[in-house]
Amino acid sequence: MHNALPKYVLPLLLGLTVAPAKAGLYAVDQTTFTQANGFFPAWYQDTHGRALDLCLSKALSSRVAGAFMCNLLPNPGVFDDTQPVAFPTNFPDEAFWFTGDAAITDAATGINLLYVSAVEAAFGGGLPAAGDQVSFARIRIRVTVPVAGTYTITHPYGVDVFDVDTPGTRAINLTRDIGIGAPGDFSGALTGNIGPFLRSVNGPYIETDPVSNLPETFIGDPNVLEEVTGSPFGTNFVRVEGPNGLRVETRLFAISGKLSQVPLATPLLVERATYSRGGTASAPGATQQDFFVLAPPAPGTVTYSAGTSGTMLGSATGSWYGQSPSTPVPNGSVSFTAENATAIPSSTATTKTVPLVDLVTISRAEYSMGTATLTVEASSSDQAGTPVLTAEGLGTLANGRLQLPAQPLPPATVHVLSSNGGSDTEEVLILP
Repeated sequence: MHNALPKYVLPLLLGLTVAPAKAGLYAVDQTTFTQANGFFPAWYQDTHGRALDLCLSKALSSRVAGAFMCNLLPNPGVFDDTQPVAFPTNFPDEAFWFTGDAAITDAATGINLLYVSAVEAAFGGGLPAAGDQVSFARIRIRVTVPVAGTYTITHPYGVDVFDVDTPGTRAINLTRDIGIGAPGDFSGALTGNIGPFLRSVNGPYIETDPVSNLPETFIGDPNVLEEVTGSPFGTNFVRVEGPNGLRVETRLFAISGKLSQVPLATPLLVERATYSRGGTASAPGATQQDFFVLAPPAPGTVTYSAGTSGTMLGSATGSWYGQSPSTPVPNGSVSFTAENATAIPSSTATTKTVPLVDLVTISRAEYSMGTATLTVEASSSDQAGTPVLTAEGLGTLANGRLQLPAQPLPPATVHVLSSNGGSDTEEVLILP
C-alpha cells in the first residue's frame, strides 16, 4: 500500500484542504543514529507521549500466521525480508515508524478508496545509501468516483475537499509528503499532518522478536483490520461524501508501530496563559486567570501553580483548560506540570514556567483609501491596571485608539503589544 519514494517528490494536490490537521508529532530522536537502524532516528514521539521506534523487527503476529508485526516491504535485489536486516546491503528502501491504512470498495456507489497515513523513512535517491536518508509524514488519498462533483473526505488527520470534473479511476489523487529536507535532517516530519499516532482499540500487542528473543510492544497489527483511537479531531474513520447524497465510510484500519522503551519527557505545549482584572485602578473588580495547554489526555494529568494550585480539565484529544480565581500579578508567571506515567510508564513529568500576560483584543483595524487614514482600536483584559498599548511600528494607543492620517499605503496587518505582555494581530480592513 506504500509506493517507493520517487527521485523527485511532487505532491499532487487536486483539491482544497479546508481542515488540515494540526501537527501532532512532538519530538524526534537526535542522537541514536546506528547502523542497525540505517542511521535513521531511533524514534518519533507524538503529543500524547507515545514514541515509536523505526519498525524493523521480525516479530511475527499471533493473529496472522507468518506475518510480520512491522510493515516490512520486500524489494527484489534491494531488501529480502527472509534475511537479516543489514544496512545498506539488505535494508528496506521504505521503512516506517508508523502506518495507518484504510480502504473502501463499495460496488453500490462505485467508490473505491485507498487511504494511507505514515511516518516514513526513505532515501533521496531511491535506494539505501549512507548519507541519503530522509523522513517525512505522508497522507495519501486515492479515490475512484462515479460522477463529477464535489467530494469531501473526512479522515483521522483532517478534512480534504475535491472538485472533480472528470470522474473515473483515481479521479481524486492526493499525496501530501511533509518533511523531506536535506539528507540527515529529520525534523521536517514534525510539521506534517500525522499525529498523534492512531492505535488499535484492541491493542497493545506484545510479540517476541526472534532475533533478540525479547518481548516487543506494538500499537496495532498491520495484518488485520481494526477500529482505532487517537485522531486529534475524534474522527477515527475515513468517510466519503459526494453528489446525490453519497456517503460511505470505514472505521477499520491496518496499524503498525513499535513502542519505544526509551524514557522520554511528557509532552507539554502551553497555548495560552492570560489574566483579566475588572473595575478600575481605584476600585478593582473581578479577577481570573485562564490557562490552555496541550498534553497527553487522561490518564495523564496537568496541574498549574499561579498564586494557587489546581488540576486542569482535559479532553480526550489532549486539550486542557484551567482557571485560577487568585489575584493575578501583572508580568508574573505560571507553572504547569504534565504527568503521564500511568499510560507510558517510562515517561517522566515535565514542568514549564511561562509569563502570565494580559489578553489584548484588536476591535478595529481599518484603512480609508479616501482619506489615507489608518485607525486602530484595541483593549486589554487588565481594566484595573494601566498597561500601555502600542501598535508595533506605528505608535502608542491613547484610550485604546490610534489614528494616523496621511498614510500613503495601508499595512497588511497591525500588531498591538501590551506593556503587560499580551499581544494581538489583525488584518487591516480596506475601506473606500
